[in-house]
Amino acid sequence: MEQQIYKGKLTQFHPLKVAKKEDLTKNTFSLEFDIPENLKDHFKFEAGQYVSVKFQSHGEEVINDYSMTSAPYEGKISLGIKVNSPDGATSQLYQNYNVGDELLVSEPGGRFTLVSKPSEFRTIVAFAAGIGITPILSHFKNILHNEPRTRLFLFFGNKSSEDLVYRDQLDNLARTCGDRLQIFYFFSQENTGDQFFYGRLDEKKLSLIINQILHLDDTDEESTIWDAVDEVLICGKGEMIKTLANACYHHGIPKKNIHFELFEEFNDDIYPVEKEFPLIENIEVEFTMMGKNYSTQLPDNKDKILQQLLIQNFPVPYSCKSGICGSCECLLEEGEVELLENEYLTEKEEMQGHILACMSIVKSRKIKLNFDFS
Repeated sequence: MEQQIYKGKLTQFHPLKVAKKEDLTKNTFSLEFDIPENLKDHFKFEAGQYVSVKFQSHGEEVINDYSMTSAPYEGKISLGIKVNSPDGATSQLYQNYNVGDELLVSEPGGRFTLVSKPSEFRTIVAFAAGIGITPILSHFKNILHNEPRTRLFLFFGNKSSEDLVYRDQLDNLARTCGDRLQIFYFFSQENTGDQFFYGRLDEKKLSLIINQILHLDDTDEESTIWDAVDEVLICGKGEMIKTLANACYHHGIPKKNIHFELFEEFNDDIYPVEKEFPLIENIEVEFTMMGKNYSTQLPDNKDKILQQLLIQNFPVPYSCKSGICGSCECLLEEGEVELLENEYLTEKEEMQGHILACMSIVKSRKIKLNFDFS
């Protein structure tokens, strides 16, 4: 049995049995799924991707996205999940589904991914907070398996050591790949004995990390480890991502090499808007969504398309409002817009007219959008 539902775009779901369920900390757990032979092609994935899980919560159908901790070479789907509240949907998932039960799981998606470069010498730095470690763990396992010349640095923040999820896996990776992987734990509500590792990961902490950990480079005496960084991965809450992404950028990392994954709705821009646009008023908007045609008028172009449509109560799909998740991707069929930031679309998709409504400013008196593109 297969089901299609509208979740920004049509998403393909398949029933999978829970093969393993494990408590990780007092409020996190993992689920592992068996992939039947006839569905293996449907569940091929890249490190850093996620799946959507469809389940019943308090009598209602819920769909939540969860990043995979498994790496592609492991041939399984493993998820790390945090229970945010005793009455929330994820709590129902934990209480009501066990080994042997069946859940509808989407085919993998998301673009928090990296191009594999097994023949290159690379330096990759990752910052994670709490359950944000899940896609980073997938990335690191995959890179250590496939890229013998890549070195990795992980800076992992948590409230306390009791909240530190996947520590055994991470420490085991560090032990077996110590020449290529270094992990540093930070705690915001636990006395660490060393003030360096106390506090949140923010721009001040990044400066200390660059100056005290990523400073001397044994492979190149004339530069620092930070100078050699090829890619940065950041996963956690929106404010942390915004702070660290801007700090990395101001410390010389190009925006195209800073990749982030968001674990909650976040309404701010990650990077400040640096452009000004001529004012356009009374903008005509036509759009297709879920097989229906809509038309409306925007008062002006002072705000982005998604935000203005949501104010008018149109059920436009979104998750982050920050150009990260891709839920509001649509096709620009008529008119002109400016895409401010884009962590999701490829260059080819942009050339084909794809935009993110949450990051687009209108530059013409009329636009026509299609959220049902295939």
